Amino acid sequence: MKFPALFIERTTNLLGNEYPDFEQALQGSSPVSVRVNNKKADFFPSDRKVLWCDDGYYLNERPLFTADPLFHAGVYYVQEASSMFLQQIVQSYFPQAETVLDLCAAPGGKSTLLAQNLPEDTLLVSNEINRSRAMILAENVVKWGNPNVIVSNERPESFKKLPGFFDAIVVDAPCSGEGMFRKDPGAIDEWSLQNVQQCVIRQKSILEDVWDSLKTNGILVYCTCTYNREENEENIQWVCEQLGAELIKPDIDKFEGIVRSDYGLRFYPHKIDGEGFFISVVRKTENDTHHSRFKFDKTQFKICKSTDYPDMLLKSENFELVEAEQQIIAYQKKNILISLQIKKLLNCLINGVVLFDMKGKDVIPNHQFALSKIINKATFNQVELDLSVAISFLKRENIFLPDAPKGYLLVTFQNQALGWVKNLGNRCNNLYPQHWRIRMHL
Repeated sequence: MKFPALFIERTTNLLGNEYPDFEQALQGSSPVSVRVNNKKADFFPSDRKVLWCDDGYYLNERPLFTADPLFHAGVYYVQEASSMFLQQIVQSYFPQAETVLDLCAAPGGKSTLLAQNLPEDTLLVSNEINRSRAMILAENVVKWGNPNVIVSNERPESFKKLPGFFDAIVVDAPCSGEGMFRKDPGAIDEWSLQNVQQCVIRQKSILEDVWDSLKTNGILVYCTCTYNREENEENIQWVCEQLGAELIKPDIDKFEGIVRSDYGLRFYPHKIDGEGFFISVVRKTENDTHHSRFKFDKTQFKICKSTDYPDMLLKSENFELVEAEQQIIAYQKKNILISLQIKKLLNCLINGVVLFDMKGKDVIPNHQFALSKIINKATFNQVELDLSVAISFLKRENIFLPDAPKGYLLVTFQNQALGWVKNLGNRCNNLYPQHWRIRMHL
């Protein structure tokens, strides 16, 4: 693996006599790590934990995740270990936040981590500007199963419609990707000083666009997967001096190898088991009384009678069922008005948990409901699949369940929901989402 001469020069200036160890680490293999969805299953993929994340584990080798139905069921998420440090930030600085924005959220690692570590009734908005990446984000959020996540496909400036709304904002900024050289050698060919400078301009624009939507005294978490100071420390210095913020210094005494710089924390592959990463935390000090806080209109919606769908939700007393656009959607009662107002203001791919789609007189269970953590599986006919049939189901192939009852069935693997089929007796209609199906030959 050969690096650009200018990158070597600049990184040597950062690391000094540590640079040879750094480069040697980049010539090695990239660690494989996953984060377990502890609200879905007791699952322990190894005995080697990620030190700064309760649910993070290193794997001894990289399996073919596509061939594991538990991966598709949302039992775990494949996430780079360094970025899991976000759990420490959440627990220390906004554990009881009521509204959180993950601005540059695809493919979903930080959003699923936030959903896992925030209170169940916190409203999390996960946004991605790129449409195709936003669809991947939505898929991963659905698989994770939390009911309190809205997925939007908007530009950062769109969040000016929500002034003073968020208690915390996470900006995993698009960057020059120096920290991904080991994991993605193609990033080396794309690196240039011009790209670094363009990233800085874009990053400052993103931060400025979203700043008004953060409450006074709210927390901004900024991170990148790159090493240079321009995209990292210098951006945070600019936020503090130009936008009005104070730097917070997280406690890292328990975590050997993480490096504290003047404006954040650095993760280097020769010091920790993870890729290159930078994270910084600031508190907004600018007084936002010059603009009004976000206010929502009283939204009209059609409430479904609870008797129409008895006992199908866990903790059903916490949810309101709404009929809209030929769907039955469950919203948390605490957040229903805000969620429906956001639906008017932003282009939302996910807003609430879709339980059923209505086609004529037919009421069809929705895939999001199958994977959600609010489904009461005991109220549905279930069929446990073995590995080969589960893979066929995930490929959206025809499967045959001759001994199962007719009608809509919840299919599972190791007691984890995979989705729905409609059993007609001589065959099953496979209701797995067409665009999610496994295309690889297994």
